[in-house]
Amino acid sequence: MKHMLAILAAAMLAAAGPARAADTIKLGALYPLTGNSAPAGQAAKAAIAVAVDIVNTAHPEFKGLPLADTAGLPNLGGAKIEVIDADHQGDPSVGQQQALRLITREHVAALLGTYQSSVALTATAVAERYGIPFVIGDSVAANITQRGFKWTFRVTPIAGDFAVSYVDFLTQMKRSGRKVDSIAVLNENTDYGTSIGGSIVEAAQKAGYQVMRIVYNAKSTDVSAQVLQLKDKNPDVAIFVGYTADEILYMKTLKELDYKPAMIIGDDAGFSDPSFIPAVGDISQGVLDRSAWDAGKPGSVTYRINEMYKARTGRDMDDTSGRWMQAFFVLADAINRAGSTDPAKIQKALRETDLKPAQLMMGYRGVKFDASGQNLLASTYLIQLQGKSYKAVWPEARATATLQWPMTGWK
Repeated sequence: MKHMLAILAAAMLAAAGPARAADTIKLGALYPLTGNSAPAGQAAKAAIAVAVDIVNTAHPEFKGLPLADTAGLPNLGGAKIEVIDADHQGDPSVGQQQALRLITREHVAALLGTYQSSVALTATAVAERYGIPFVIGDSVAANITQRGFKWTFRVTPIAGDFAVSYVDFLTQMKRSGRKVDSIAVLNENTDYGTSIGGSIVEAAQKAGYQVMRIVYNAKSTDVSAQVLQLKDKNPDVAIFVGYTADEILYMKTLKELDYKPAMIIGDDAGFSDPSFIPAVGDISQGVLDRSAWDAGKPGSVTYRINEMYKARTGRDMDDTSGRWMQAFFVLADAINRAGSTDPAKIQKALRETDLKPAQLMMGYRGVKFDASGQNLLASTYLIQLQGKSYKAVWPEARATATLQWPMTGWK
């Protein structure tokens, strides 16, 4: 009898062991899948789906990318990742509720999000309260990582990084002989717009530029007054910080009122949204946008990733969806190094992250978090709308096309 029980116990252990090792790892992702920013949310969701495929199935062609050449997470017995999607609708209170649901009902090991910074502020507060790691791929308001939180990790560059890049670029343009003396900053009035707008104004004034700032309601349906104000001051460069509906409305209004500054710089978000080029690409020729994403040359890792994304969506990946994908890879790598779904062990692994440029699919200098959870090595560049797509134009070392100045806009 004892012998039979021993055999039965051994069989049960043998059966249970691999099952535990290969249990599915549940992560939660919060996007704006409906509402004004739905195109960006849907693009981010598609990027995460591609990233899950890359981690869960072997892709040895993605040499250097952590976890690409194995099927699943090797340190957890080949366990696969499942991402549970949640729609926060661009509403901070909904984001808070969805974060709570994912943690308490779905029992996710970690969270990803959120696009809008205002949503990131509320959702990360929930994760902090419950002790669940929250990895941010694209929300950039500076105050997200200035609250002393221990469970929030942000991979993307933030407001101050963008401001420095814009000022460096404009200073280089001025030294090359272009007229760049005055700058206008137009930003929407949520956490995203006010944070980025304020950082740009501060950096530009410090560099000696004349700066005017126009703050508008994020839900504006008429921006004629703002454009007329811009036309009256006629700055050399206008920098727009807003979401998709805003930027499409601004470009249409600029054309209607026949005003075109020498150069427009868009702060990603609305300008990189998949719906921007189809809606106003023909009247926005030459606008600049920030980006750390570049598909690269045929055969490269980034080119192949872009092909996977294009096969799923029918379009190229943009900077926003790329930053989401990079955040997912950072989190997956940390979970694998932790060898566990214990939130505290994942948190520790995230703190110890030290990824090099060759291990990334975005053009960052690496990923390494400071005590606040901000990536110290995040960086960004400038791309320009030429024809039906954006081309990298600055800095020159990363350029794939020649900068066109002044912008063409509409003919």
